[in-house]
Amino acid sequence: MASESLKEKIRKLPLRPGVYLMHDARGAVIYVGKAKNLRKRVSSYFRHGGFASPRLRKLVDSISDLSFIRTESEAEALIVESRLIRRYQPFFNVELKMGERYPWIKLTKEPFPRLEITRHKEDEGASYFGPFTRVSELRQLTRLIERHFPLRTCKSREPYPPVPGRPCVRHALMRCLAPCVGGCNETRYGEVVADLELLLAGRVTDLVERLRYRMDQAARELHFEEAARLRDTIRSIWRYTRQKRNHVLPEDLDKDTWEAFVRLEALLNLASVPWRIDCFDISHFSGKETFGVVVVFEQGIPNPSLYRKFAIRDVEGIDDFRSIQETLRRRYGHSLQGEAPLPQLIVIDGGPQQLVFAEKALQELGLEEIPIVALAKQEEAVYTLFAERPLLPGREDPALQLLQRLRDEAHRFAVSAHTRRRDSRNRRSVLEEVEGVGKKRAAALLARFGSIQHIASTGPEELASSIPGIGPDLAQRILDHLEGATG
Repeated sequence: MASESLKEKIRKLPLRPGVYLMHDARGAVIYVGKAKNLRKRVSSYFRHGGFASPRLRKLVDSISDLSFIRTESEAEALIVESRLIRRYQPFFNVELKMGERYPWIKLTKEPFPRLEITRHKEDEGASYFGPFTRVSELRQLTRLIERHFPLRTCKSREPYPPVPGRPCVRHALMRCLAPCVGGCNETRYGEVVADLELLLAGRVTDLVERLRYRMDQAARELHFEEAARLRDTIRSIWRYTRQKRNHVLPEDLDKDTWEAFVRLEALLNLASVPWRIDCFDISHFSGKETFGVVVVFEQGIPNPSLYRKFAIRDVEGIDDFRSIQETLRRRYGHSLQGEAPLPQLIVIDGGPQQLVFAEKALQELGLEEIPIVALAKQEEAVYTLFAERPLLPGREDPALQLLQRLRDEAHRFAVSAHTRRRDSRNRRSVLEEVEGVGKKRAAALLARFGSIQHIASTGPEELASSIPGIGPDLAQRILDHLEGATG
């Protein structure tokens, strides 16, 4: 029977996801569980005593106290639960404390490998991918694999060497290559396995390029059915990876974006759909300092974690042409060192001259194989290296609209970067007007207190003790100055 103090703790539990820890009379952790709703889940243990499982009855009888950890989501609760079980090895977590909590995809090491779903990793030479903390993601991935990567599933015997006979119904459904009856050789089967390993390893761009090459080759040889199958595989991978990034993606938006990329591929004579595109812009701060910025779209979706801003150092005065050359040189110099991925297409905000200088930067780095274009804002003309005249696709063209989204995002990022720099300078300048406060002390004060307003509302004693080198006299001068400046 739960004590009154324990019942009170349960009543105060949040109606949110999290992990709960059950403690015995000695304070030891005897059970760890996760919950979508902490209060409902924990209270369910104490609603009745008629549990069918003797082990569960013993658990409830042993609970003297509980604690909990709030998480932002159920998925996060799964991860925290697994870590706590491995740490405390609770007596009642029989199923989980001895092994891994989450499922893995296992690719067996055989002449004709199979896929298995397992919760235990073993050292037998197989390849493991995961773990998967969300069952829905694992289901979605296995459906994609079953449809487009037709590996065998039978494990009654190793299908080597093959024996004559009729293949199973999975072969008729195009879900298996039937190596058991000689439906394919090891080379053909190994090609599918290699494709699948790229998908499971997250190297989607490399996979699509392989599939695209084989699709074009099949079309040239008039094997249109095989070309159509490969085209459908590429589209399914596109849809899966976009949904994985966005969780819920409207079908019409996905279709429109795919069509825009296919149109862009045709317009620019690209070898494949450009899944990752970098777009560069040059802008100036206060008409003096020059900055180069780059934004990145992956499958039509901005990825701000890859955005970068570069203060131009090697160019004197305002020179957009050489500034774009320096920006590309520094950006892809980092990429070649493994600090950032390379794109399948580069877009420059500008005209033919910007394109020429950008091309020079790529040649210096040995990256001239990356396609590059420039988009001029006046007439929305697309300048390329393969055509003497600019392309004029028209404002309704989905490829142009995609390029415009890239250019507009690069401009927005440049403006926001300038705004942050201006605000930072304005804040510092007020402090730097005080004798004895230079750039370093102004920056340290703002880092410590966060804003001019917080500094102004601080007492002289606290201000004097907060930053080394600021004594009582200087602290009072700072406060007096800020009172006059903000009053």
